[in-house]
Amino acid sequence: MTKLIQNEWLKQTKKKSFWVSAILMALIGVGATVITSMFSDASAGIGVDSAVSYLSGMMTASGMGQFATILSVVGTAGIVAQEYAHGTIKFLLIRSRGRGEILTSKYIAALLYTLAMTLVAALSMYIAGGFAFGFGGTGAQWLDALQAGAYGFVYSLVYVTLTFAIGTLTRSTGVAIGGGLTGTMFGGIIIFKDFYKYVLFPNADLAVYNQIGPPLPGMTIGFSLIVLAVYMALFLVAGYTVFRRRDVA
Repeated sequence: MTKLIQNEWLKQTKKKSFWVSAILMALIGVGATVITSMFSDASAGIGVDSAVSYLSGMMTASGMGQFATILSVVGTAGIVAQEYAHGTIKFLLIRSRGRGEILTSKYIAALLYTLAMTLVAALSMYIAGGFAFGFGGTGAQWLDALQAGAYGFVYSLVYVTLTFAIGTLTRSTGVAIGGGLTGTMFGGIIIFKDFYKYVLFPNADLAVYNQIGPPLPGMTIGFSLIVLAVYMALFLVAGYTVFRRRDVA
């Protein structure tokens, strides 16, 4: 399994698109920091006193987490679909490894890609924020920043998993990208009906519990985590079931 994961990760990092995404992510982070530094003292309530406090406010899904999600969705959408498009899926399946192991290695590579985009965003913003606001930071601020980063990563993970499943089911990179990005667009829409709290979208951004409170009555962060886990499990079960049974001849 380790070699399969290494192989899939090398496939990703050898693509120019991976490095283009990483550079773009860093540039967005630096650009956002420059803009924030220009206005941080312009009005009350937007002041930032350190790079760490800056990170805690920017790494959620409403900030850089959104860009990390978009780049991760676009970058990983073809991880399965392109194997079919290029005909290389047959070479993978004739090996001694089972189909489940092959798909697992691809999914883990997609998660690593997502983590890489999140880390690039955090590192670029911390360095740029350090020059703009200072590198200091309290322990509480570091905890807030780590929490914000974790919430942003979970948000990205949900939509990358959705994209991964769609790509596996449809064998189409375009459809996978469209499905993943469409899902992120619904994230900010709240339908004030009781059933909507069981839908994926209002549960994906965990940072709202710290910012504005539960999106709907009866929702808690634990509730959202359970809902997300159920949806992700369903996505993966559907993808694995179809991948293991599909005829690639």
